[in-house]
Amino acid sequence: MTQCLPWYRRVGRQRDWVWRGWQTRYLYVPCSTSDRSTPLILLHGFGASIGHWRHNLAELGQAHPVYALDLLGFGASEKASVSYGLELWVEQVYDFWQTFIGQPVVLIGNSIGSLVCLAIASAHPEMVKGMVMLNLPDSSVLENPQWVQTTLNLLKPLTKPTLGIAKWLFTTPLVFNLVFWMIRSPSFIRLWAKQAYATPTAITDELLEILSEPAYDRGAARTLRKMVKGKTQSSVNYSAKAVLPTLEIPMLLFWGLKDMMVPPKLARLFLKYNANLKLIEIENAGHCPHDECPELVNREILNWIASWDIPANNRVAVDNRQNS
Repeated sequence: MTQCLPWYRRVGRQRDWVWRGWQTRYLYVPCSTSDRSTPLILLHGFGASIGHWRHNLAELGQAHPVYALDLLGFGASEKASVSYGLELWVEQVYDFWQTFIGQPVVLIGNSIGSLVCLAIASAHPEMVKGMVMLNLPDSSVLENPQWVQTTLNLLKPLTKPTLGIAKWLFTTPLVFNLVFWMIRSPSFIRLWAKQAYATPTAITDELLEILSEPAYDRGAARTLRKMVKGKTQSSVNYSAKAVLPTLEIPMLLFWGLKDMMVPPKLARLFLKYNANLKLIEIENAGHCPHDECPELVNREILNWIASWDIPANNRVAVDNRQNS
């Protein structure tokens, strides 16, 4: 009976929060066992939303208060006419944290959500107690031979004007709107999902609805066009290569070994930049392991947090024993 309910009925009540005049969507799952455990904030990947965590919210909520947020421009959040980029989403999540939580949290992100988590940990370390990243799309850790890097540096001045012209042509309203009409079609969404998922049975009608429905919101085409036209780089270096060595928090990295969107060989390269980073590779998963293998991912996340996080109701007892 429960599985017959639509996903938004199974995960609990979604709420709206007005941020800087824009309507944004979030979901809160209170902890079912303790009101003193560390809160979790879940951040989805590109093109996804709160619904992408539908198989994780209830189980994680058994041990922690859980917040899931639709980043501005995605899901049920407003398709605002604004300059998009990492810094905007970092500010949104930080303001959300200040408004609703106000205590250190564990950030959990998938794909671009992992990039946002990494940037938040760098920009606002006071809010982050630990971090979970599921398939981190960051190529800064690639180790290119010197001759390759030299060649790329030489070609950059030549290719930049060409790429700029191509980007301008692609993002003209006439061309872009036609492309957008095609990529939001069910057949294209299903094709994209086949690239992101290793398990065909995970590509359900419910998943396709979650991925495609926001594309029909008012302003969706304009929003995606602005994301494509937006700054390719932040004014701050939030790359994994720059940020990971500076972090002292516990970190967990999941990687689906059948990821066809971001090469699995990247996963082990991140380990070189921080000894606190633990890697869990999942054999039969692609770019979204939390949705393909939710039982495994949920269990590993909860066990990992429990291995280092002392709940507030036990911390006083531990401190008293240490001082006696």
